[in-house]
This record gives sequence, structure tokens and C-alpha cells, in this order.
Amino acid sequence: MSEFPGIVFKDGPSGRRAALTYGPDVWEVVRFLKEVDERGEGAVEAASEVLALPMARIRLAMQYYAEFPDEIDARIADADDATVRAEADFDAQQRLLA
Repeated sequence: MSEFPGIVFKDGPSGRRAALTYGPDVWEVVRFLKEVDERGEGAVEAASEVLALPMARIRLAMQYYAEFPDEIDARIADADDATVRAEADFDAQQRLLA
């Protein structure tokens, strides 16, 4: 945390994860940046607007990612897997009701 002021670590069911102080997890910011249509500064501006965070906080998440990409990419992959499982579960329930 001393290397990245403004980054805290939160514990939860998925384990310890890096997050912006009083903000989203770093992986959430990075996933947004990877998925948004804009590139370069436009992506940073879009993230700032959509996530309601100052651009400096978006850049902090980017700096943390640059130092620990494997950690953040693994979190994104876990979240994507959970989404796929939830969608499959929902689809199965809807077929049951059809």
C-alpha cells in the first residue's frame, strides 16, 4: 500500500483483492478499460465518467495493473467465469419454466 497510495486491499469470499480507496476493485477498472470502445485518453475519460472517478484514480488503477498484470487478469478471468456460470444457470431455470 505504501508503493501505491490510494490502493487498499479488501478481503471477501474471493480472497484479498486490490481496490481503489472508497472505490471499485482495480480489476473492475481494468476490465472497463479493456472493454470500452474508446482507446488512449478517450478510454481514461470514459472510465472516469462512467465510474464517477477522477482521472487520477483511473490512472492509479492502471499503474497498479502495470505492476501486477497477472493478479488483475486472474481476477478478470474469475469474474468472467462467474458470469458465464450465472448465465447458464439462468438459462436452465428459464427452460424449466417454459
